[in-house]
Amino acid sequence: MKVYYDSDADLNLLKGKKMAIIGFGSQGHAHALNLKDSGLDVVVGLRKEGTSWKKAEKAGVKVVSTAEAAKMGDIITILIQDDRQPETFEKDILPGLKKGKLLMFAHGFNIHYNQIIPPKDVDVAMVAPKSPGHVMRREYVAGAGVPCLVAVYQDVSGKAKEIALAYAKGVGGTRAGVIETTFKEETETDLFGEQVVLCGGVTHLIAAGFEILTEAGYAPEMAYFECLNELKLIVDLIYEGGLSTMRYSVSDTAEYGDYTAGPKIITEESKQVMRQILKDVQSGEWARQWILENKAGRPYFTAMRRRWSEHPVEQVGEKLRGMMSWITKDRAVDREKN
Repeated sequence: MKVYYDSDADLNLLKGKKMAIIGFGSQGHAHALNLKDSGLDVVVGLRKEGTSWKKAEKAGVKVVSTAEAAKMGDIITILIQDDRQPETFEKDILPGLKKGKLLMFAHGFNIHYNQIIPPKDVDVAMVAPKSPGHVMRREYVAGAGVPCLVAVYQDVSGKAKEIALAYAKGVGGTRAGVIETTFKEETETDLFGEQVVLCGGVTHLIAAGFEILTEAGYAPEMAYFECLNELKLIVDLIYEGGLSTMRYSVSDTAEYGDYTAGPKIITEESKQVMRQILKDVQSGEWARQWILENKAGRPYFTAMRRRWSEHPVEQVGEKLRGMMSWITKDRAVDREKN
């Protein structure tokens, strides 16, 4: 595995080039502002009726329409939601994507599953930060960075990798380390991790634990602290030193419970379900379902978002977080700003 750092990337490769960032959401605002603060020429492309236009202007970046940004940009980075990318690409980006330009992504979904077919005369690469954009921006401002992945799908110029590494340096990735991968590997591992551990696995485990305790008559506040709030403390320990550091830090009672209860929760049956989820990702079946969901107007997605927003763990949590001022101080996500 090859890992690249600051000394492996030359920011000068981007000097004199226009960096067109399409989107100003979680990833978009972080890429645009980090590149701008790295001394690069940045323009943000947005829908004129979109809610992000004023946020981008307030942040101090030049804002134009998506089509205009694509025409202006030497490097065009698509950072809008995956489901919106194909239509935006065909309508607004492709007409301005001329020979010699580089098309950049932060996730390989649309390239890997052939939802976007780039012209044969442009470079196509990816710089994928391994964190939410809000964290990426916060770490850059603090003088640090988050690890990134770099991949090249199409190298017409012969310099796509070098330019992508320079881009990674511009967003702060080489401060932490940039790992070389492929669009296929990034896409499939990312989708699998989100579904079985990071989002799907964790959120449903939290909610189930909360529900079991409250059904048994325990106070919702106690259930919240035990099943959600303290999770951060455990994850921080794992983040710092792996599973062994967490087990070293917690009590022997907690560690013993880890060994005895864990295999009862994550059983061989659970792992078989995980293997099937991976197969669905690899075959494109899950991507097909998500694409169809979007084409149908997102009925299931919208219903689940509403249902989960009304879950008691969210209502109890909002009240308890209001008692903990340190949580909202310097928070990574501020919906009014980013």
